[in-house]
Amino acid sequence: MAAPGAAATDLEVVRGKRAALFFAAVAIVLGLPLWWKTTETYRAPLPYSEISGLNALQLRLMVPVTVVFTRESVPSDDQEKLPFTVVHEREIPLKYKMKIKCRFQKAYRRALDHEEEALSLGSMQEAETMLAEPQEQAEGSLTVYVIPEHSSLLPQDMMSYIGPERTAVVRGIMHREAFNIVGRRVIQVAQAMSLTEDVLAAALADHLPEDKWSSDKRRPLKSSLGYEITFSLLNPDPKSHDVHWDIEGAVRRYVQPFLSALSAAGNFSVDSQILYYAVLGVNPRFDPASSSYYLAAHSLPHVINPVESRLGSSAASLYPVLNFLLYVPELAHSPLYIQDKDGAPVATNAFHSPRWGGIMVYNVDPKAYNASKLPVRVEVDMEQVMEVFLAQLRLLFGIAQPQLPVKCLFPGPKSEGLTTWELDRLLWARSVENLATATTTLTSLAQLLGKISNIVIKDDVASEVYRAVAAVQKAAEELASGHLASAFTASQEAVTSSERAFFDPSLLHLLYFPDDQKFAIYIPLFLPMAVPILLSLVKIFLETRKSWKKPEKID
Repeated sequence: MAAPGAAATDLEVVRGKRAALFFAAVAIVLGLPLWWKTTETYRAPLPYSEISGLNALQLRLMVPVTVVFTRESVPSDDQEKLPFTVVHEREIPLKYKMKIKCRFQKAYRRALDHEEEALSLGSMQEAETMLAEPQEQAEGSLTVYVIPEHSSLLPQDMMSYIGPERTAVVRGIMHREAFNIVGRRVIQVAQAMSLTEDVLAAALADHLPEDKWSSDKRRPLKSSLGYEITFSLLNPDPKSHDVHWDIEGAVRRYVQPFLSALSAAGNFSVDSQILYYAVLGVNPRFDPASSSYYLAAHSLPHVINPVESRLGSSAASLYPVLNFLLYVPELAHSPLYIQDKDGAPVATNAFHSPRWGGIMVYNVDPKAYNASKLPVRVEVDMEQVMEVFLAQLRLLFGIAQPQLPVKCLFPGPKSEGLTTWELDRLLWARSVENLATATTTLTSLAQLLGKISNIVIKDDVASEVYRAVAAVQKAAEELASGHLASAFTASQEAVTSSERAFFDPSLLHLLYFPDDQKFAIYIPLFLPMAVPILLSLVKIFLETRKSWKKPEKID
């Protein structure tokens, strides 16, 4: 009677073992991989090796220079050697991880008939007009004309001339080393019109260490796709002054031509406003000697903050905002003058703040108070005001006066307030700045994603990273080929894609989800199921091990 019961018990034991093994197999083979796959952090692959290689990127900025020799500008033996090409390359000594080399590719050739005719005219203006008619020069390229040593086209005490377009003129020389002497003059002129150490140092000011380069080079605005310019009239005493300004006409006559010439560097929007009872945050001091009030140089930084709270333009702006303030002082503090560090009055009675804008103090003519009752009608001289604001605008964009060679004639910019080669020089600087910014952003992103493994990397983020890396490489290639316009466009794309990837909101979803929270969630779920399975597997293992033992032999 015991045998059937024992057999049934053994069968149940076998079934129990099989069931435990089955559940364990399902949990390990199917459940665990499925749970791992469904809960893993998705991370699209990124070009980490290419990003790390960007730190060792060497920029070669190639400036195509066409050197045109007129008759009798160099000895006839040298004329027979034309045309040929000479390359002048030097490294820009900046303390930056990205090595930058400037390459001037000089293509020597003889002057064409219409060029000979133009350079034989009586004035440079007539010559430039005739030379500009046949063809348009590419962005970033220069043309230098070599005229005879005793030509009357330039004043006799001048050795070179830099025009408002991409052209320059240097004097030749009748010497056996004529090409070497003229070549050095051409390089001096080309450097003044294109790339200098100061221009690149100002562009890379945010990426350079705090040294002599970056201490006074943080004035220019950072590169951006667009800029907003706001002109504000501050009238703190409307009971005494009825101020009128033709800002629309001034913007149309003076500002818009300058911004149109600068449109290649970004998009611009201009607006204006009038603020009443807006006073400065600093009380002017009275000067008994001149019976006037003044603002000392050390107090100027304290003027901006109180006024800025009234402007309200930068809070809702996506782009950098430039503020230009015209301040008409109240009657109690008139006239008001700005002093420099030496205590002397500033000629323009204005000052500017880097990457913010400028403020000009406009004093009312004292005779106006005697001629009429209050409030006095004040008509603002917009030509005087815009002359100051345009000069400040040039400084804020890093368009400083060029470092001219010795005995070089420069008539100044055109009526737009900007020469063509100054725009090219700005594009060179912006291209280098964009590449440095994109490289830094991509490197920081790669380091961040490498250190924190639970950040999700979506496919669109990865595509932006790939696009940014490709744009950096393309911009570097275009710069090395001398294609400035396409290089600047690619550098803008690199910055846009890199920042879009870096600031993507999806990168923060799991950033603050530490491992201890994962354990707190999954342990209550898996522990009740895992304990019986583990105990069953241990019991099966012990019983199997016991059954494998051979019985001891008994004598």
